[in-house]
Amino acid sequence: MKPIRLLFTIFFLSISIPTFAQSTEQIVDDIVAEANENSQLERLGHELLDVIGPRLVGTPEMKQAHDWAVTTFEKWGIPAENQQWGQWRGWQRGITHIDMVHPRVASLEGTQLAWSPSTDSKGVTAELVILPTVADSLAFQKWLPNVKGKFVMVAMKQPTGRPDYNWEEFATEESFEKMKEERDQQSDAWRENIRRTGYDRRTIIPALEAAGAVGIVDSYWSNGFGVSKIFSARTKDIPTVNIQLEDYTMLYRMVEYGDKPKIKVVAQSKDLGMMPTFNTIAQIKGSDKPDEYVILSAHFDSWDGGTGATDNGTGTLVMMEAMRILKKVYPNPKRTILVGLWGSEEQGLNGSRAFVEDHPEIVANTQAVFNQDNGTGRVVNLSGAGFLNSYEYLGRWMYPVPNEITKHIETNFPGSPSGGGSDNASFVAAGVPAFNLSALNWSYWNYTWHTNRDTYDKIVFDDVRSNAILTAILAYMASEDPETASRDQIVLPVSRRTGEQRTWPTPRSPQRNGGN
Repeated sequence: MKPIRLLFTIFFLSISIPTFAQSTEQIVDDIVAEANENSQLERLGHELLDVIGPRLVGTPEMKQAHDWAVTTFEKWGIPAENQQWGQWRGWQRGITHIDMVHPRVASLEGTQLAWSPSTDSKGVTAELVILPTVADSLAFQKWLPNVKGKFVMVAMKQPTGRPDYNWEEFATEESFEKMKEERDQQSDAWRENIRRTGYDRRTIIPALEAAGAVGIVDSYWSNGFGVSKIFSARTKDIPTVNIQLEDYTMLYRMVEYGDKPKIKVVAQSKDLGMMPTFNTIAQIKGSDKPDEYVILSAHFDSWDGGTGATDNGTGTLVMMEAMRILKKVYPNPKRTILVGLWGSEEQGLNGSRAFVEDHPEIVANTQAVFNQDNGTGRVVNLSGAGFLNSYEYLGRWMYPVPNEITKHIETNFPGSPSGGGSDNASFVAAGVPAFNLSALNWSYWNYTWHTNRDTYDKIVFDDVRSNAILTAILAYMASEDPETASRDQIVLPVSRRTGEQRTWPTPRSPQRNGGN
């Protein structure tokens, strides 16, 4: 079956109006009014992002966020609990100060990576070195003793700190093409040189530590002005810091020119051992079919370079606000409406996968899952996730959504069962109709996804409010629908390896314990 792509404004002209109760129009009007006249989004965003902050799995802040969510739901009269699904390496971020102390004094912009070992309170001061260009692994092993007592810079020097859109606007075509060609050549040469060392981007770091390096200095550029991606450390006993491109390339040039730059790093953190990890689950019990479910889904964890505002604070706010609205205007749904705020999505959908495994009785009786996890913008795409009849029932559920919301949404039926890499994939893999509410990205990939700039001020609350209205209406309609949503799925192509025809879902067990 070929995908069908069309705007909802056209799509709805071809379907019949659903035959739900006469109260549908009033319920929808009440949802819209409550969302617009009594929104709690800004307050919730402040409490979650400004006060609690980033929610890295295994940290005390993540547990604080789970407890805050339970308390908030219960204030609204919605029963909630934290369900443990496993354990993760506990770690707590402390202060990070990075200063250049030679050949001049300057404070540098950067931070320790997640799960980085701590320095003592005095910090570590040392000269910087860069990775050499080597002929082969023997040459690298001969050079390796040079890292003893040094900070080692392990990222390539970017040839420009300007994003491509800035070059496109101001550069001559010849200059832009020249820059891109030089950048590609340098990137290829860097990767080839790493290969010649006998290591890769990850395994070279333990080798540097074993050789006596006192710290690792990295730089993950997001291809945007002033933005770094913040991931996890790979060292056992020495600190790893990420320094922003502008300062990193300055230091790199100093090393190249023989200026012998030195930096002082104070990176304090705590290793807390293995810590319990949770999902927050809340529900409005169904009156007619309490053992059937509509699930609102968002991952609760984040990386911790920023405060996780658009990944996935906004998805969390949408689902919490939708539940608040539904409890007020639709307190007795036909089916149970359940919200799952999942832990450890960033490490492999662990929380949602564990929920699917631990609650087969819920999974077997779930009408639909609505998930959001991609930035702050209004929803602009809805895929059928590989469910053959999703065109029909999503059409029924979308019908009463106000045109000012649906006019922006393009559909894709039957869509792909891949899940898009978020928690809806955990449910699709179990055969549950689970749909990702894909949003306009607002430069998400360059400026907020896993970066130090993923903060409250990037939220576009008008769009988030629109998404809360959409989600609440979808949940209401799916709950009230007298029909059970079809689970018929597409058949995937024949496997080249086995010659067998593959079907969806494919089983995958969740990881229950882990580290970084």
